[in-house]
Amino acid sequence: MEGQKKKYTWDLSHMYKDIKDWYMDVEEAKKLSQKIISQKGIVTNSAKNLLTTLTLNDELSIKLTSLYVYAKMYFDQDMSNAQAKELFEIIDALHTKIQDQLAFLEPELLQIDVKTLEKYVKIQPELSTYNHMFEKLFQRKEHIFTAEIEEILTKMNSLGGSFEKVYDDMTVNDIEYPEVIGSNENDIIIANNSNYYKALNNQDRTLRKNYFQGLLGTYGKYINTITSSYYGSVKHDVFLAKTRKYKSSRQMALQENFIPEEVYDNLITTVRENVKTLHEYLDFRKKVLNLDEIHFYDLFVPIVKDIDKTYTYEEAQQLVLEATSVLGSDYTDILKEAFNHNWIDVYPAKNKVSGAYAIQAYGYHPYSLLNFTGTLGDVFTIAHELGHVMHSYYSSKTQPYINSDYTIFTAEVASTVNEQLLYNYLLNKSSSPEQKALLLSNHLDNIRSTLYRQTLFADFESQAHQMVEEEKPLLPEVLCNLHQELYEIYHGPEFVIDPELKYEWARIPHFYRSFYVYQYATGVSAAISITSKIFNEGNAAVKKYREFLTKGGSDYSINLLKIAGVDMRSPAPILDAINNFKITLEELKNIIRPA
Repeated sequence: MEGQKKKYTWDLSHMYKDIKDWYMDVEEAKKLSQKIISQKGIVTNSAKNLLTTLTLNDELSIKLTSLYVYAKMYFDQDMSNAQAKELFEIIDALHTKIQDQLAFLEPELLQIDVKTLEKYVKIQPELSTYNHMFEKLFQRKEHIFTAEIEEILTKMNSLGGSFEKVYDDMTVNDIEYPEVIGSNENDIIIANNSNYYKALNNQDRTLRKNYFQGLLGTYGKYINTITSSYYGSVKHDVFLAKTRKYKSSRQMALQENFIPEEVYDNLITTVRENVKTLHEYLDFRKKVLNLDEIHFYDLFVPIVKDIDKTYTYEEAQQLVLEATSVLGSDYTDILKEAFNHNWIDVYPAKNKVSGAYAIQAYGYHPYSLLNFTGTLGDVFTIAHELGHVMHSYYSSKTQPYINSDYTIFTAEVASTVNEQLLYNYLLNKSSSPEQKALLLSNHLDNIRSTLYRQTLFADFESQAHQMVEEEKPLLPEVLCNLHQELYEIYHGPEFVIDPELKYEWARIPHFYRSFYVYQYATGVSAAISITSKIFNEGNAAVKKYREFLTKGGSDYSINLLKIAGVDMRSPAPILDAINNFKITLEELKNIIRPA
């Protein structure tokens, strides 16, 4: 039985044979940091010094990442494990300490100019590995200051994060959420965020409505405090952007991954110009659910009854392998390696962290955490997380460490392509109208929530930041009215906006990580566009996509997606996703004909 259990859990000995080896690497990391500190003041004095410093910094980063990844996985598989918790706290503290010690490094690197760097590369050709790193650094040069000022701004950044902490403490720890009941008085649920999807997916409309009113009504009671918290966070963004000489807080946020602002504007403009497709879907949903009106609390409940089919882990593996076989046998061979050699921690367990993720330390194979229970959604989660695994695997195998890590902007593309491949595969092999309708319906809901909903949120935070930059106050009624107006635009005249809906913005924690959510919308658009090319163009598109997977962060994200045939500056990928949504809706209408 123990051997069977080990088959479905991580083998962390692939990284460290035992804890003793982990502690030895902690000491090695400390020694490496001291070697880098010894270079202070002479980093750019010669080609040799520069190469030595950068090589040492890579070695240190690799070491710290390995220590962190091991400790995180060790802790996440059993969060009651005191030893694992100790390891996690040790590496967290060490990372913070070393970050402070090496604060001098970036300002010193910025002392070098392009001509000097070119001269150094001729002397030490190995420095060419860092060309893209310096290219990005030079672009940010005017926004980076002396070590002393950088230290102050780092502390200011930490202070700015306090607004999110206040928000989290209030909404998670302090607010008391009401109990609500459904049609059956025995159906009682607490109207908090933990029950969000459970309640809004419930077939009992009375329960959904009461939950919606209870949850958002509670946020409404605290709207002044939440507004102040968010206003403070936005003012901090604006202050930092002005201090760092950016045109706007949005430009500063997007510049982190060197994403042109036109990508953001293109997303919002294209979606806004094509909201009628969403309106058609909402009208169809209203008819299928046999409703006189459609409200927010009617958007999440499934319109197709789940078939209640469950899958074994082995069946799920086979489905993912067959669905991704279009990418090549060498691709699926690596997936088999992941399945068969303990790269994945599969099942829920006592004290195991919830959710799912993929993670990697350079020089080792990636790992993935699941909490597999056999649902169709769990099968899609396997495809999703293994998309991340394969992206990391190919990038680290192909790129030097400094260019191996990809940005958030491209991260969700590989995972979502895998999901799209699985969706298309299951759709084509569906043996009944019921199965096909379920897949089509789930696909529509996924695009609605990822493309349309996240674009609405991106629209909201862009306008909120612009108001502060124009020195307009963010009052509760201003933010609530803005949120309501956006719902009217995106969801159309037939969509009923209840009084509580204007408070919805107040329950979105992602707003405290400014200009992040738009990447969900661009990611799903790029993935749908790439998948469409794979099916329409065959091997030529597969080859381009496979090349994209090997590039890591060796170029700007916007250029890397072009390798896969997607230009996120243009409306085309967004329109591909919207067209996919439209076609899917028509297919579902052919199966389900409302009375």
